[in-house]
Amino acid sequence: MAIIAKNQPKAGEFFQLRPDDLRGGKGHGVVFENEQALLTPPRIILQPKTGGFPPLRETPRLVYHTREGVPPEDLEGGMSGYWLVSERLRQVMEAVDLDAFVFAETDYRLADGSKGPTYFLCDVMRTVDALDEDASTLDLVISDDFEEGKYYGLTGEVRLAFKRDVLGSAHVFRLPFHGGVFCDRTFKDAVEDAGILTAKKSNGLWFYDMVNR
Repeated sequence: MAIIAKNQPKAGEFFQLRPDDLRGGKGHGVVFENEQALLTPPRIILQPKTGGFPPLRETPRLVYHTREGVPPEDLEGGMSGYWLVSERLRQVMEAVDLDAFVFAETDYRLADGSKGPTYFLCDVMRTVDALDEDASTLDLVISDDFEEGKYYGLTGEVRLAFKRDVLGSAHVFRLPFHGGVFCDRTFKDAVEDAGILTAKKSNGLWFYDMVNR
């Protein structure tokens, strides 16, 4: 009799969450004006290696310049290691999984110096070793080239199975052997219910199904 793995991967259950890079064009036009003043040498980005935020000597100053690109959407990447998130997305994040995220207020301005919409820098702090490798289909790379000794390659055919008993009440998390952010259906549904993700517009959020066949 065949033994059925406890954690079977199911389409539409878990996703990798990342900024939507498919819109084309220049991307957002937000410039991190005082980034250099906030860095802690020898780091070349603000985000510490361990994640989160270092002590900030001043509020991150972000300025939108039309010549640099389009206005930011609800989720943007590339902000010195952090996400840039809107006020309404932050509200969803905190309502669904408060302990997963940390935020830093920003001084967000338009090119003329006037105050813009409320935006935050954001990092996902929770890491959970919750992948059931035996029940998953992925490119598992074992090598001393990686700090942790292995890496989860998520290209090609991917079917990820997660240990639900390990995740517990966590809805958003990182994995120790991959640099991305993952979430479950509960978080995706909350984003949709808030009107941030619609059938016609991503508003900057891309949910990549972890069962892609």
